Amino acid sequence: MPKPRVYIETSIPSFYYTVREDPASVARRDWTRHWWDFKRIEYEACGSEAVLDELARATQPARSKMLRLFQELPLLEVTEAIVLIAEGYVRNRVMPADISGDALHLALASYYRCDFLLTWNCRHLANANKFRHIQRVNTTMGLFIPNMVTPLELIGEEADHEI
Repeated sequence: MPKPRVYIETSIPSFYYTVREDPASVARRDWTRHWWDFKRIEYEACGSEAVLDELARATQPARSKMLRLFQELPLLEVTEAIVLIAEGYVRNRVMPADISGDALHLALASYYRCDFLLTWNCRHLANANKFRHIQRVNTTMGLFIPNMVTPLELIGEEADHEI
C-alpha cells in the first residue's frame, strides 16, 4: 500500500526553526519538529519550487537551514495548469489575491492529488470555516480535495502526551 502523500508548504520549515518564545509558537515548533523528525517517514513528503522561492525570500536567520530541509524532498512542478487553478481560487475568492502564495500551494496539492496539505496557515488553508468553499470550488474545477492539516493532526495520539 502506498504511503499517503503530504505537500509541505512554507509555514512548516518556518516553525521548525522559529525563535519566537511565546507559548503558541513554542508548541507549534515542538509539534513541527516531532512530525518532521519522527513521523514524516510514514508519508510520501514533497514540496515545490514555490516553497523554495518563498523560503529564499525569507529574512529569518535560519533561511539556509529551512531550505536544507527540502534538499531530499521531491518537488512538484509548477505548470501553466497549476497557475490557472491558483487564479481560479483567487477569482472565486477562496484565497487572497496573490497567486504565488496560498493559492499556489493549494493548487499544487489539489492538482497532484496530495492526501494532505501540511501547514500552520490556519487563516487560509487549515481552516474548517473555509473548507466547504474550497471543496465547492475544487469540485467545480474537477480537482481532488486534499485534507489541509497541521503537524499536530498528523502526530495523532502522541500529541496527547508530552512530546
